[in-house]
Amino acid sequence: MSPTSGSPTQPEPEDDPGAEEAVLDAVIAGGVMPAGDAEAGAAAARKAVEKIDGEGPDAPGAKAGVARNTVLFSVATGFSRVAGLAREIVAASYFGTSGAASAFTIAFQLPNLVRGLFADAALSAAFVPVFAEFLEQKRRREAILLASTLFWLILLVLGALSAIFIVAAGFVIPLFIPGDNFTPQLVDLAVGLSQVLFPIVVLLGINGLLVGIVNSYHHFTIPALAPLVWNIVIIGALVLLRPVFSADDQIYAYAIGVLLGTIVQLLMVIPVLAKIDFRLKLHFNWRDPGVTRVLKLLIPVTIGLGVINIDLVINSVVGALISDSAPRAIDAAFRIYMLPQGIFSVALATVLFPSLSRLVARSDTEGLRSLVGVGMRQNLLLLVPAAAATIAMASPIVELIYQYGAFNAASTKEVSTALFWFAFSMPFAGLNLLLTRTFFSLQRPWIPSALAACNLVVNAIVSIALYKPLGIAGPVIGTVVASAGMMAAQTVYLRRQLHGSIEGRETLILTLKVVAAAALLIIVSRGIWLLLDDAVGDSGPLARLIGVIPALTAGSMVYLAAVRMMRIREADQIVDFFTSRLRRRRA
Repeated sequence: MSPTSGSPTQPEPEDDPGAEEAVLDAVIAGGVMPAGDAEAGAAAARKAVEKIDGEGPDAPGAKAGVARNTVLFSVATGFSRVAGLAREIVAASYFGTSGAASAFTIAFQLPNLVRGLFADAALSAAFVPVFAEFLEQKRRREAILLASTLFWLILLVLGALSAIFIVAAGFVIPLFIPGDNFTPQLVDLAVGLSQVLFPIVVLLGINGLLVGIVNSYHHFTIPALAPLVWNIVIIGALVLLRPVFSADDQIYAYAIGVLLGTIVQLLMVIPVLAKIDFRLKLHFNWRDPGVTRVLKLLIPVTIGLGVINIDLVINSVVGALISDSAPRAIDAAFRIYMLPQGIFSVALATVLFPSLSRLVARSDTEGLRSLVGVGMRQNLLLLVPAAAATIAMASPIVELIYQYGAFNAASTKEVSTALFWFAFSMPFAGLNLLLTRTFFSLQRPWIPSALAACNLVVNAIVSIALYKPLGIAGPVIGTVVASAGMMAAQTVYLRRQLHGSIEGRETLILTLKVVAAAALLIIVSRGIWLLLDDAVGDSGPLARLIGVIPALTAGSMVYLAAVRMMRIREADQIVDFFTSRLRRRRA
């Protein structure tokens, strides 16, 4: 989020953990919002909980120590990621990369695409700036009426869309399963699963609205805990309901778990609304100027959020032309691929975004170019070794995480192939996230949105061209090529916006150094794993752990030593930044 122009009584954004928390919440949820509107909403939310006296209760917890809330949010998010990985492991052990698992992947991706476009994080990101502005202006009644109108609008529009899709699923779903690799039974299974799953669209639409309301009152803990509970409910449904069904129909336990988890996630937010005494009304005025503003903000947000979901759909559709197991194999690899992105690139985008926006507000173009260059180099410093480790250890990592029960050696081969090629996209994806945030800080959201649309076309063309000769690697390479093209295009357009270089020479020099150090990581990690694998074999999780952890640790140590020897200053900047933040948190 872009920063507010600080007043004497208001801390600068970099000193306000609550501001960073709001950014982190938006990024982790997948939210993308135009910088000016986003920060206006965050600033208004911070002030609103202090200034609405006489119009409603002060938001509980708004003044209760943002550092504590930040810690709680971070811990809850960490647990939710662990639970998500556990969910993937349980599902993989039951269904592997079977045709039924691929049917679920396709059935889930379509409602997930609609959710990403029109509901949940996208809606919340567009709604919060307008809603919080009303609160800032002590117009609590208008804020309630805005939220009420949007509630009924979501219920009517997304409810109708869900109902139409459920009725038409038998016609729509087969369009996303081309070729003849899926049997008629598997196609019917995908249809049935989608009918169970599609109600999550309207549920998550309402959830996005309610989460936006409670976040505006600085309540982040329950929304942060909700994904953890969501994963736990799904795991419980898989364990308890799977025996109720037979053969391929056992995958219905997964779909029911997702639906139940989404209902529980929504129900968790309602008590928080009661706590802040916020009651929706039976009110509907679609001509409300506030509603118009929300819908206008939703357009660029929708495009930004929809890209990754459309990419996944493209991969699954092309994967269906390869085999009935390919869609699930690509999806399983994607889950592992996203872990370093969540740890490294999201963190960097979070901490750099306020500074980028502050420089824009000061019209400091030279400083902005310098900070973007530093951010790009820091991303490369972290993500190139992550990509190298994944390239070196793709198969062992997949074995360690997934290869249990129905997930056999053949499944590991497919998933590790996809993961190997996904790894090449890691640095590009991290740079794209930073560059996109830079455009938002410049309040130019349409540039990355338009480039993202072109990115989809490139992905589709390359994927279709390569799936026959390369199999499962084809659609993944399409993602890599499109991601690299997106990064290059964003760099060119950003240079034009900033009227000069963004320290390209320095970034190229660092890239060469980092790639050389990463090559050492690959050699050391792969070599040690081969030695340990020969010694301990592959007799179970412990043996795999003994092979993978020392290999990755040794490779990482060699990489760090090489980086220090080459005196790469960005490494010291990253260490200094986070250690200083840790000292301030403790203080």
